[in-house]
Amino acid sequence: MTNILETRNITKRFPGVVANDDISLGIRKGEIHAVVGENGSGKSTLMSIVYGLYQADSGEILVRGEPADITDPKIAIDLGLGMVFQHFMLVDTLTVAENVILRAEPHRFRFIDYKKAISEVAKLADDYGLRVDPLAKVADISVGQEQRVEILKALYRRAEVLILDEPTAVLTPQETEELFEVMQNLREQGNTIVFITHKIKEVLAISDRVSVLRRGELIGTRNTSETSDRELAEMMVGREVLLRVEKTPATPGDTVISIEGLSVRDQRGTEAVKDVSLDIRSGEVLGIAGVEGNGQQQLVEAITGLTRPESGRITLHGHPIHNLNPMRIKKRRVSYIPEDRHKRGLILDYSVSDNLILGLHTDHPFVERFLFRNEKRIKENARKLVEEYDIRPPNPEQIIKTLSGGNQQKVIVAREFSRNPEFLVCSQPTRGLDIGAIEFIHQEIIRQRDQGTAVLLVSAELDEILSLSDRIAVMYDGRIVATRSAAQADERRLGYLMLGGDSSQSEGDTHIGVAAE
Repeated sequence: MTNILETRNITKRFPGVVANDDISLGIRKGEIHAVVGENGSGKSTLMSIVYGLYQADSGEILVRGEPADITDPKIAIDLGLGMVFQHFMLVDTLTVAENVILRAEPHRFRFIDYKKAISEVAKLADDYGLRVDPLAKVADISVGQEQRVEILKALYRRAEVLILDEPTAVLTPQETEELFEVMQNLREQGNTIVFITHKIKEVLAISDRVSVLRRGELIGTRNTSETSDRELAEMMVGREVLLRVEKTPATPGDTVISIEGLSVRDQRGTEAVKDVSLDIRSGEVLGIAGVEGNGQQQLVEAITGLTRPESGRITLHGHPIHNLNPMRIKKRRVSYIPEDRHKRGLILDYSVSDNLILGLHTDHPFVERFLFRNEKRIKENARKLVEEYDIRPPNPEQIIKTLSGGNQQKVIVAREFSRNPEFLVCSQPTRGLDIGAIEFIHQEIIRQRDQGTAVLLVSAELDEILSLSDRIAVMYDGRIVATRSAAQADERRLGYLMLGGDSSQSEGDTHIGVAAE
């Protein structure tokens, strides 16, 4: 088959790193081609070069067999290339149609022809199965619909090759299935799709071929029908990887944390958490499933003392903690892996060793009398944790902002887990991490559970919730709409509940705060 897009010997260097190392990759016309790899493997850099956001140091790009000098995205668009980024670039106050035509408006007598624009956008949406109302305000539509608007923007500009960067990162299972239907429709109508992802299950479900990058190099390209999840994972990481956590059944003990009638307002004063009640026991993982923005963040902030609840109680071993500050909660053996590691988990200009004692920096053995630092104990602690958690590079004095995202996350995990917590809050613990780092952190969470820790897991990744949880609570519009045993959980049913489906129609759901046995 003919290559519609080709990179030949593309090399791109950034200070201290070779992001792309002599990559030659061919994309065939009319295929869905997945590009996978760990963080830092170079997949997004390569596609950013193709789209004109970066310029290669050497090598060339061919479009339809002809060399192309793509120095900015406008040239890429003129060549029929479109790219949909993980973080959408839409104007909330404009309609769908207005966003699609922005900077490419049809005119009539020097005025924008809105009637023609709406008609063209509606036809495009209908032709490709992109169900979205052209007259709807972007502020009023779902995340999945926003993604369709981004795809419509590219198609409106006559893109033949569509590059999708981590397109399922913020979608529910149902929205992901709908996206895959759209991708298949695009392929059937002759379009080519480059699918950048780290989710191997999705690669196997939708792509025709898959190319694996590791540390800036192309490891190989496979026909998807002739490969497996294990082979792809090993190609990505360079070793055998456990794709699902191996764990024994939980043996829950007494209730550690109890939440009763909790209501929390967000920064705008809107009620984000509404009358939530939950119990979490020692030796179990309770997973909170839900589309982001349904109150999960505010729930976690209330539990960890970052936000004061409007009403309700949070007790730890029967003692109220909802009016305590974060430091006092931490001292009660509560550990917290925050959603945003840069804002909540690390001081980026500090060393690894100093970040490994944050929250403990005023405690024995890291301080002596009169609050003088005990440098010997701080260094001993850092050396031990760097080795135990395989933090790279293995230099405790390295400034933490120079580490990769996965290794920064390992620093937080090492610090929080080494405190032997009784209650562990994990909020999006593997967001943005590669498959090797995910495997490691999943194993550590289960190890904590097996040591008797009560674990609250909040994740936008339903696979992660299903893999790690013993019980699952679904959160929608600030409320816990159902809880159930993870052993009885069904991915499609959970996705339905996450979108606000009627929980009363599902057998096996239990009342709020009651374990499904």
